[in-house]
Amino acid sequence: MNIENFNYELPKKLIAQYPTKKRGDSKLLVAHPFSKSLQDLSFQSFVSLIQPNDLIIFNNTKVIKARLFGQKETGGKIEILIEQVLDNQKALAMIKSSKKINMNFKIILSNKYVVEILERKDNLFLIQLNQGSFHDLMELNGHVPLPPYINRPDEIDDIQRYQTVFAKNKGAIAAPTAGLHFSEDDFQLFDQNNINYAFITLHVGSGTFQPVKVTDIDQHIMHSEEFEITNETKIKIELARKKGGRIISIGTTVLRALESSFIKNEIMTGHQKTTIFIKPGYTFKLVDSLFTNFHLPKSTLLMLVSAFAGYEFTKKMYSHAIEKNYRFFSYGDAMFIEQKFIKNN
Repeated sequence: MNIENFNYELPKKLIAQYPTKKRGDSKLLVAHPFSKSLQDLSFQSFVSLIQPNDLIIFNNTKVIKARLFGQKETGGKIEILIEQVLDNQKALAMIKSSKKINMNFKIILSNKYVVEILERKDNLFLIQLNQGSFHDLMELNGHVPLPPYINRPDEIDDIQRYQTVFAKNKGAIAAPTAGLHFSEDDFQLFDQNNINYAFITLHVGSGTFQPVKVTDIDQHIMHSEEFEITNETKIKIELARKKGGRIISIGTTVLRALESSFIKNEIMTGHQKTTIFIKPGYTFKLVDSLFTNFHLPKSTLLMLVSAFAGYEFTKKMYSHAIEKNYRFFSYGDAMFIEQKFIKNN
């Protein structure tokens, strides 16, 4: 398919620049691919849509304060986005500079911390810290790595709001945004109503924001992401399927991890890597329903949703959301696709 098939016009006013005042104060578009019907509800209605024996699965990755600002020895400004911490003093990073970046180049981050660029690794740079650890440095000097479509510097509130309430395992540089809607009260409600839930971990990297640069999407090379599925989560999934419940993915990261882990009709556990590219024509193996935010035009995430809900129906969902002034992207509203599209569209 041509990349233009996944383009759409979005008024800038619909790109959410801030989260809602309270978690869960968002709108929820409920989509039914079989009947081609849409419902405009609030997020608070989500719990009423859960059926007996369903299993809701969340991504418990934790966003690190991965954006660092420094200067060259000559005084020019420079920005570092930590992609992956390799050990205390080595990391892979994206670097933004007004001029060409040379090897053995030094970046001054403070009176204490200096980073040296060692070598280039594809679109990233291998960098070394002069002392201490990258985790300490980010905690002291790092900024919340807000996505590029949020046109403002990070603020104090973002430390809490660009993080899920169930975040546990450090390593992401972008939030699993579908999970941002859920509060501690929602999990109490799940427990009170005997609603089953589980967690996987997938560390979201900068690749999630990389544009598709080819006209024919079949030529796109997908970025790699690391994830982990525990044996406890595997057992919960198998039990839910045995009882006829749905596997409900909270976000595209969970869906990518689950679909990648399902090999020869079995869920693989432990640390794994995925480069899976889910686009129209993909046959889903494990996930039945998807809760997600609205995604960027021409993005691989929009292609994933189009595969899940059906291409034409996805166009209908997005047109409806724009017409009804839903808020888009990371801090925006959500949709719940009740059941995956499995018939020819």
